[in-house]
Amino acid sequence: MKNQELLETYQQLRESYLQTVGALRLIVDAKDIYTRGHSDRVSYFCKLVADHMHKDADYIKRIGLSGLFHDVGKVGVADDILLKEKHLTGKEYDEIKKHAQRGANILSAISFLDDISLIVKHHHERWDGLGYPSGLRGTDIPEESRIIAVADAFDAMTSERVYRNRLSLEEAKQELVKGKANQFDPQIVDVFLEILLDYDQICQQISWTYDEIDMNHVHAIY
Repeated sequence: MKNQELLETYQQLRESYLQTVGALRLIVDAKDIYTRGHSDRVSYFCKLVADHMHKDADYIKRIGLSGLFHDVGKVGVADDILLKEKHLTGKEYDEIKKHAQRGANILSAISFLDDISLIVKHHHERWDGLGYPSGLRGTDIPEESRIIAVADAFDAMTSERVYRNRLSLEEAKQELVKGKANQFDPQIVDVFLEILLDYDQICQQISWTYDEIDMNHVHAIY
């Protein structure tokens, strides 16, 4: 009986922590209507890629959570920077870049999310080593981070943003191809392009992400 009570207590704590971090990322989404649902779509794309790569269930769950929380560090970015319509100054861009490390710090403070903290930290690294925060290159970047980088960029390109219009599917695909071997892992881009062959079906699956987001969606998926 005692073991059962301990298990139930652990599950309750886990749920509480998950709700807390989920609330933080919803705050980020709520700040900007143009990015509403972005984290959910990145998470969905990441799981599709992982499944296409024949990863196991634990890997798929891990990258799903990583994608969901990849921008949680933006909760600490000032609104006047995050929502700026014009080009960012160098100082403002440096402030934006802090979100990767900040997100990792938030997640590493929660024991059962610690394994995704490094994934979140490195999702803005580049294949050529010119990314941030650590300037990692090639396969030194965690594979899950490399997957998020592609999914994140694709959703950003195909979504309306305050500073630009969205790209068409074909335009976004061309940009991914251009980024092979410098910004992105070439093999992951190839896998991503393969899953986009079913883009119409994917759009149906993610249509809910453009609506008002609530915590029930987090629990429904995870």
